[in-house]
Amino acid sequence: MITVSEKAKNRIAQLMSEQQYDSSYFLRVGVESGGCSGLSYKLDFDNQSKTGDEIFDDNGVKVVTDKRSVLYLFGTELDFTDGLNGKGFTFNNPNASRTCSCGESFSV
Repeated sequence: MITVSEKAKNRIAQLMSEQQYDSSYFLRVGVESGGCSGLSYKLDFDNQSKTGDEIFDDNGVKVVTDKRSVLYLFGTELDFTDGLNGKGFTFNNPNASRTCSCGESFSV
């Protein structure tokens, strides 16, 4: 399961409203090769489910990920920060053995 913090939920709702996405859209979260630690997180809005997708609903946010990515993301919390040290979505991933300093890539 992927959980969504209250701050992330609010930011997701704001972005969906700004881009005028209706309720058929959801947050697609994935992992792809790349980044300085080997794997990178990917976030996007989508309205097309794919065969084999895993679907989670947490804190009123529908999160969809592919089967390969869920292995890396299981137990991860999606958060949003807007402090002085940077602004953006962050992944609190208990499966990551190492992360880069920017927090956008990781390894297991």
